[in-house]
Amino acid sequence: MVLLALALLRGQTFDLVIANGRVLDPESNLDAAQWVGIDGQTIRAISPEPLTGRTTIDAAGAIVVPGFIDLHAHGQAPPVYALRATDGVTTALELEVGTGDVDAWYRERDGGQFINYGVSVGHIQVRMAVMRDTGTFLPTGPGAHQPASAAEIKDIVQRIARGLDRGAVAIGAGFPYTPAASREELLALFTLAGQRRVPVHVHTRPGLAGVDEAVGLSRETKAPLHIVHVNSTSTTATRAVLALIDKARASGMDVTTEAYPYTAGMTEIQSANLDEYEGTSAERLAQLEWPVTGERLTAESFKKYRQIGGPVVLHTNSEEMVQAAVISPLTMIASDAYWENGLGHPRTTGTYSKVLGRYVRDERAPTLMEAIRKMTLMPARRLEARVPAMKMKGRLRAGADADIVIVDPATVIDRSTYREPSLPPRGIRYVIVNGVVVVSNGQPVRGVKPGRPIRAAIAAR
Repeated sequence: MVLLALALLRGQTFDLVIANGRVLDPESNLDAAQWVGIDGQTIRAISPEPLTGRTTIDAAGAIVVPGFIDLHAHGQAPPVYALRATDGVTTALELEVGTGDVDAWYRERDGGQFINYGVSVGHIQVRMAVMRDTGTFLPTGPGAHQPASAAEIKDIVQRIARGLDRGAVAIGAGFPYTPAASREELLALFTLAGQRRVPVHVHTRPGLAGVDEAVGLSRETKAPLHIVHVNSTSTTATRAVLALIDKARASGMDVTTEAYPYTAGMTEIQSANLDEYEGTSAERLAQLEWPVTGERLTAESFKKYRQIGGPVVLHTNSEEMVQAAVISPLTMIASDAYWENGLGHPRTTGTYSKVLGRYVRDERAPTLMEAIRKMTLMPARRLEARVPAMKMKGRLRAGADADIVIVDPATVIDRSTYREPSLPPRGIRYVIVNGVVVVSNGQPVRGVKPGRPIRAAIAAR
């Protein structure tokens, strides 16, 4: 039977063939020299023998892996999608802040995008609408600082339920951005998630207590829980938080988490998340960096820039804690990509290449297959119960979607900085989305839009 199958493949011409590469599939643990045959949007064959294609990419000396699935990607706009692709991202999902209007969000991206895209219905954005907060991305007024009445809580939950009915991938939440939200309000949110079996992607409050709060809500309501950027919010408590998550999973809870490989975060300086810096020490304020100038903030400059608004860098973590998170078998890799008016965090273009270059190649942990699994299969499995189409992503096998990255493992590394966050990495040779090459020799291809919406089933109105 095997010989017959190989004979049939020899007589077939594929739309696109990837030749001479080392193919890694985290689902089957395949790690071998193989040829990949693609027709249309689908992988049709993976063969140890040569295949014939109308177009052929020579992947000699490279690894061929599933496209990277980013569960935490802000800056969902065409120019940013192209930046993300240079780092090997084929699917970028905004699952933390999300949106308050799921239909409108997807409608704005109709007609295809550079890569695949999707969104959660976000507690932050819904709360802003209900509380009439005039902020755009994050609340700066009553959405952050005003408690909701019983009627307003009911409205918030009903709007989130409608967002789920309209195909939102998950529920998003950020407790530090909505500090006035009561436990009653958060419990109502998690109760809905438990009833619908929908994961809540939560930016927890800082440290062990913040994660314990979210895990407690999940335990009480049976809601699936995903804790975003565990090293960013946990900082010095990262190992203790990972142990707490491991214990929750061992007890049967559906809890997952993610990490990104940078010691500094980034957020909007006007957000409630930074209220704690009002009146703090000069030493603590110096943790904040204004990316336009590179200056570390003082009481005077913090006040000035808070009035202006814009992204700020938070140097609050250590390399030791980042490494602990990246290496942990519990974590997926997700970028928390941030981009605002041409300013952004280097993780937008460097997250995946940095993990593969610095950690896998240079520090030899995690292993290459473990890293690829964190970037592909693990995020696909987190979502596939709600979004069955994700069963076709994060794998390299016949029948899977042709989202593929070709990486030079000897040279791959991030290059982006806080001054130049859009610099593409080295070593990401080709990126293929739904069978279409979107990055060739490290550069975005102009005029292509093969990306498709990632969306849950839509309920009848």
